[in-house]
Amino acid sequence: MPYALQALELEKFLPYRLSVLAQLVSESLHDLYAQPYGLSVTQWRVMAALGRFAPLTASDVGQRIVMDKVAVSRAVAALMKRGLVERATDRSDRRRASLKLSARGRAMHARIVPLALEYEARLYKALSPDEIRSFDALSDRLFAHAQTLRESP
Repeated sequence: MPYALQALELEKFLPYRLSVLAQLVSESLHDLYAQPYGLSVTQWRVMAALGRFAPLTASDVGQRIVMDKVAVSRAVAALMKRGLVERATDRSDRRRASLKLSARGRAMHARIVPLALEYEARLYKALSPDEIRSFDALSDRLFAHAQTLRESP
């Protein structure tokens, strides 16, 4: 039986649409903090994770922001060089080091968070309050299911 070629309508393909939306939103948000604060997307994500969950190991940060170890390591090194992130060696396991924002990093984080939240509010203006609640619930379900799909063979 011949294989029937299915058309992939890229503009309607959910993984593509999510990827493009994420890229557009990420770039728009990046425009708000890149120039004034000199941060890359990865550096800001590391700072955001540490601002919310510190102390974290670099591996923990990578899991939280869903980025590979090399990208996180480079971002952490750059942030440490600028004095925005501090590393402390774990006393019980000297191979483990935890990261946290320095005082300077916390001050920068505190200036960027309102910009990020304002951008989110402006983005959400395209939706009604009920649509926002639905979008959040659907996003949570898709995220959880995508994780399940990724973990199953």
